[in-house]
Amino acid sequence: MGKITNAFTSLPDFDAVSPETVITELDRILSDNLAQIDALTRIENPDWDNFVYPLDLLSDRLDRFWSPVRHLNAVMNNEPLRQAYNEGVGKISDYSTSVAQNSALYAQFQRLAEPAVYDGLCAAQQKVIDDNLRSFRLSGVSLDEDKKRRYKEIAAELSKLMNQVSDNVLDTTNAWQHIVTDEAALSGLPAHTVEAARNKAVEQDKQGWLFGLDMPTYIAVLTYAENPVLREALYTAWNTRASDQGGHDPQKDNAKLMEQILALRAEKAALLGFENYAALSVETKMVESTDQVMSFLQELADKSLPAAKADMADLRSFAAEQGHQGELQAWDIAYYSNKLKEARFSISDEDLKPYFPADVVVPGLFSVVGKLFGLKIQAHPEVKTWHPDACFYSIEDRDGNVRGGFYLDPYARKNKRGGAWMDECISRMAHKDGVQLPVAYLTCNSTPPVGDKPALLTHNEVITLFHEFGHGLHHMLTRVDYRDVSGINGVEWDAVELPSQFLENWCWEEEGLRLISRHYETGETLPADLLEKARNAKNFQAAMQMVRQLEFAMFDMQIHLAGPEAQPVDIQAELDDVRSRVTVVPVPAFNRFQNSFTHIFAGGYAAGYFSYKWAEVLSADAFSRFEEEGVFNTATGEDFLRKILEKGGSQKALELFVDFRGREPELEPLLRHSGLAA
Repeated sequence: MGKITNAFTSLPDFDAVSPETVITELDRILSDNLAQIDALTRIENPDWDNFVYPLDLLSDRLDRFWSPVRHLNAVMNNEPLRQAYNEGVGKISDYSTSVAQNSALYAQFQRLAEPAVYDGLCAAQQKVIDDNLRSFRLSGVSLDEDKKRRYKEIAAELSKLMNQVSDNVLDTTNAWQHIVTDEAALSGLPAHTVEAARNKAVEQDKQGWLFGLDMPTYIAVLTYAENPVLREALYTAWNTRASDQGGHDPQKDNAKLMEQILALRAEKAALLGFENYAALSVETKMVESTDQVMSFLQELADKSLPAAKADMADLRSFAAEQGHQGELQAWDIAYYSNKLKEARFSISDEDLKPYFPADVVVPGLFSVVGKLFGLKIQAHPEVKTWHPDACFYSIEDRDGNVRGGFYLDPYARKNKRGGAWMDECISRMAHKDGVQLPVAYLTCNSTPPVGDKPALLTHNEVITLFHEFGHGLHHMLTRVDYRDVSGINGVEWDAVELPSQFLENWCWEEEGLRLISRHYETGETLPADLLEKARNAKNFQAAMQMVRQLEFAMFDMQIHLAGPEAQPVDIQAELDDVRSRVTVVPVPAFNRFQNSFTHIFAGGYAAGYFSYKWAEVLSADAFSRFEEEGVFNTATGEDFLRKILEKGGSQKALELFVDFRGREPELEPLLRHSGLAA
């Protein structure tokens, strides 16, 4: 164990994170950083060692202090920590903008870009310089003082508003609960869902069964509950979170916050000389223009919509045959889709769950990446975490070198932000005395254990775990020693999903499924007939899923294409317009999905949600090489490791892709994998 302890430099002490002292310590770090930055701007002949490396140390110190605070706020949220976090985010926003608008600092980077220095740097170092110069420009370094001040005000206000959006979603999710006292109303629900609801009621000293809005419960009810009233109750609550609909706390309505966010983003873009925020967003992405994005999305819509309409017509006919009367409602879709899938392919999602206990899936995932990339992953229960569910792991390569580590926190619980994500704990960078190894946080909200049974995952939850682990590998396996372009740093946003979506493919491959599945009672691996049924059903309603994602991406782009003169944006009207063109599922008037769309209103995907589909083109095409050469072909895996994962953001994503694939990306593999190829 000493080897592992020594391999990582000061893992976070989560117990030491105190809301009472966070701000005091943060103020000290920010003040000291600013003083040291001022000194660095006075260096007469800046080079990598005397200027960039010291700057990296300052950034690394701040990131390493703040990352456990940020993480705990997401996974162990409480009011004192939230207040400290929100105050800290404001201070960091002010600091970051001040640094990015520091003309003297910008001038030093410009000196580094002169041939006398620049030509002596390696390609990764040159990209660090190029990326920093762009960041300075996009942060308003060349603006006059009044506009700089306004830019800083906008950045601070956006940070505050986006945090509030996220908090409102978490609060309304946590606050909602629904009691069922009639056991007959639970018909169709899986036994573990019923047992979990009963346990929640007992914990609160209530009669009956208590349902909340955690993702596993929501999905189970919408998919299996025969009682349409129960389905409607959860659908309504979920799709009206943080809004004026659905009976939630009106103080938690995000509507005005979202309008303010869009207006501030448009104003920020205009200050920098862009027509709208979408145009500003694509400056840091693979795509070249907003027109290219919209054309790409429309092309996918044109190829998907006819099949999606046919899927929906098929579902309506099936529901009618099953005795459903009247129009299919939004809360009926998942229920009858599962019934149709079962009728057509003789398989239900519940049929697969017993074969995906978490204590088999997680080691199986490690076996998959072990075979692909020659990795060995080891748990370290002696490393302290923030919750009993979480565990720390190390990764070694085929030569026995420790490459990185990660914390895995897999299950849904109260006061934990919904969704799944990878976040950086420590970034790789070379120090004078050795290399600082990268560490990641991998967070999911999968179905937790119930009673004495192990956690049984849905296949979708397995896919999500693989997805986040793909992000983690991108962060942890980097060989780049310069923090601004190591791991996912410096990777264009519309390419950052390539490794994550790429790894999902092994959840469908027979050789992969053999490694990650075993019945939790019998020990039997996934039977051949069930495997065949699952693979046959893979593209069931794929066109409907495609247009759903296109709806989100088009909506995101459309609301960010409005310039400052068009503010405030009528968000609902814009969403309705997109839905009129690409949506096939009925949407009730009370639906306020947008109010909890934290990806774009509280996260990093604003005018960038299209990145999921853009990167899916890359990931499907990259995987097509494995299809040609063998899904566990060692040489192909080594190539992906060496040319994609290890390179991080040290080169442009398109260059790395072409190096791996031998050509530019093509759309056909994505359409084929989605069952939409001609």
